[in-house]
Amino acid sequence: MDMPLASTHMITIDSAALRAWPLPMPPAEGDKERRGHVLIVGGSCEMPGAVILAATAALRAGAGKLTIATGASVAQLVALAMPEARVIGLRETAEGGFARDALDVLDPLADKIDAVLIGPGMQDEAATAALVRALLPRLAGTSVVLDANAMGIVTNPDQDDEDGPPFRFAETVILTPHAGEMAHLSGRAKDEIVADPDGAARAAAQAWNAVVALKGARTVISAPEGGPWQHEGGNVGLAISGSGDTLAGIIAGLAARGATLAQATCWGVALHARAGEQLALRFGVLGYLAREIPAEIPALMEQAARSSSDGMS
Repeated sequence: MDMPLASTHMITIDSAALRAWPLPMPPAEGDKERRGHVLIVGGSCEMPGAVILAATAALRAGAGKLTIATGASVAQLVALAMPEARVIGLRETAEGGFARDALDVLDPLADKIDAVLIGPGMQDEAATAALVRALLPRLAGTSVVLDANAMGIVTNPDQDDEDGPPFRFAETVILTPHAGEMAHLSGRAKDEIVADPDGAARAAAQAWNAVVALKGARTVISAPEGGPWQHEGGNVGLAISGSGDTLAGIIAGLAARGATLAQATCWGVALHARAGEQLALRFGVLGYLAREIPAEIPALMEQAARSSSDGMS
């Protein structure tokens, strides 16, 4: 089920909007395959925790099956931290990215997954862009979420054709930049992005053929068709290392369950913010950890499905 389009006004993601846009639910007799298989590609020797955070969040969002592809140097560590997952080790570059032969390892998975998240904890933007560029043609029909360095494909579309046409995804994907990342990707000044987030998100969504969640205290979500949407909520406690990884994981988990790209993004943003609000009640606004966010998600999904209009905003 998709939300009606808004051609002239911004849709606010609140309780009423979420209730009108219910997430797909697996049948009561469904197994883990019916809940969706998510692949998360990320991590590096310096940032193995990012892929663990994202993977945990994907499962908490309801995905049924999880595969993680990460650097060979940290694969055993990640496997111990995520006993629910199949973990695949990929050969690494000296700069902390994945070598080109990672494609050969990942290719057999392309027909077995429902959603893929690429980017958390990945280093070496050029190598990451090359991997994304090679993977995307194999992911037709799969929900794709690009986060962190994986979004760099926008500025590194084809190293062999620097004078080619402006970059545009062949199939719509999800991008989750904050203002600084959007400035890097678009070539615009960060101050311009902050001054007009609505315009920046809209321009990027149309130019790149992407659902763009421009993160901030007020998150703006734009899509090639539908929306735009906005969400105001959460708190400054969410501005912490690893928070973006958890958001990307939530979105990927929802997409694996069958949510549309826009729906997974809007719900993911709302659930992530509400988790921050819940944690602030227990720990205070400052000091809760990104690793604590995913555990809040299952109950919040249940609450959002049945809450009154003032239950979550």
